[in-house]
Amino acid sequence: MSKKRQLLVDTALELFYRYGIKSIGINEVLKVSGVAKRTLYSHFESKDELVLAALAQRHQVFISWLEHKLSETTSDEEVISHLFQALDDWFNDKEAELGQFRGCFFINTSAEFSDLESDIAKYCRYHKQQVRELIAMKLTGEHPMLLDAICIMKEGAITTAHVTGKGSDVTRKCITVLNATFQ
Repeated sequence: MSKKRQLLVDTALELFYRYGIKSIGINEVLKVSGVAKRTLYSHFESKDELVLAALAQRHQVFISWLEHKLSETTSDEEVISHLFQALDDWFNDKEAELGQFRGCFFINTSAEFSDLESDIAKYCRYHKQQVRELIAMKLTGEHPMLLDAICIMKEGAITTAHVTGKGSDVTRKCITVLNATFQ
C-alpha cells in the first residue's frame, strides 16, 4: 500500500471513529492528512470506498488484538474472563492499539447507514461474524447457547460502556452472569 493511501486511511479512520462518518467530509480528511484531492481520488473512487478501507483496517487491528487476547485460553471460563477483561481494558483506554474508546466503530458505522444492503452495512456484519467465529473457535462446545450469550453480552457491554462510561461495572457483571449460568 502506498504511503499516501495509508495516510488517507489512517486519517479517515481516526476522524470517522472520533466524529462519525456523516459529519466528516472528504475535505476534512484531505486537510488533516495534507494529501491532495487528486491523490485521494486516484486511490478511492468515492467516500464510501474510503469508509470501507477504514473499516477493513479497523477490522484487521481488532481481530489481531482479539486473537492475541484469547490465544492462551484453554476453557470456556478463561474465554469469558479473558474476553471481558480485554474489553474492560479497552473501555478504560488501556489498549493502545485500539486507541481511545469511542464505542465499536462497526456499531457506530452501521447506525449511520440505514441501507442494510449497502457494502458498508455488509462489511459491518462481516466483522461481527468474524469476531463470533473467533470466539467460537476458542469455546469447548459443551454449552451450545454459550456462544450466543457471550456475543450478545459482548455487544451489549460495548454499547453500554460507550453510552454510560461505566465499562468496568458492565464487564464484571457479564463475567459473573456467564460463569454462573454455564457452569
